[in-house]
Amino acid sequence: MKIAAASLLALLVLALVFLGVWRAADRRADARAWIALASVDAPSGVFDPERVADLPEPARRYFLYTIAPGTPLRRAAVIEMGGEIGLGTRDAPGYRPMAARQILAPPHGFVWRLDAGLIAGSDGMTPDTSWTRFWLAGLLPVVRAGGDADAFRSAFGRVVAEGTFWTPAVFLPGPGIRWEEVDADTARVTLSAHGLEQSVEITVAEDGQPVRVVMPRWSDANPEGEWRVQPFGGDLSEFRDFGGYRLPTHVDGGNLIGTEDYFPFFKARVTDIRFDDLAVP
Repeated sequence: MKIAAASLLALLVLALVFLGVWRAADRRADARAWIALASVDAPSGVFDPERVADLPEPARRYFLYTIAPGTPLRRAAVIEMGGEIGLGTRDAPGYRPMAARQILAPPHGFVWRLDAGLIAGSDGMTPDTSWTRFWLAGLLPVVRAGGDADAFRSAFGRVVAEGTFWTPAVFLPGPGIRWEEVDADTARVTLSAHGLEQSVEITVAEDGQPVRVVMPRWSDANPEGEWRVQPFGGDLSEFRDFGGYRLPTHVDGGNLIGTEDYFPFFKARVTDIRFDDLAVP
């Protein structure tokens, strides 16, 4: 019995060591991706309102609200946030407090490092891959996904959509960017990169403040668990100035926006956005 107990204990120790090494490898992979994304940003002039004079009226208002004249054009940001994340369903959302830090560098990718108490890990995308890696209590892997074309396409949708409200300079007229008017208060921007296209509709108030973003996202977040295009988006509020950019600090969003099945599982409350010192994971 003593030999069996000792063997069992040895196996348990080995399992814990293995899981610890695996978790550390995830953290190193996150850090490498973060540093690589930080290196893609570089100042590229300053904002001149004349650059958007020929855009559809809602798009012109959007840029005049979100970027002050003379602001250096930055294409990546680090966002610190708290808030809540729903780990359940629309009917039983299971909201939990969250704290997260994200580097966002459209269209190259993002790393979102989440701590929601018992659940922690990251979502991310680089030009080569995407991933979802979450752990229970830092010990057990509970979600391991990504690395295929479906997950990459979905992650690309996320990075484009979030870029429209946190890194608006990315969407100034230029290669790979196309703007269209939807109606008097809504413009559609389409970004092309990585062999993909993603459109996002941005609804703005009279003063140009973006109030809602909606996109057709490639997703399997549905009862059937099948990959398909479905609406995704959210509402924006509580704007603050961050170095010449006027950006939302309250973002509530989720799957199937605009339908009776809408589940706003993501309720971010931003505490800081910065456009320098990006390479600090």
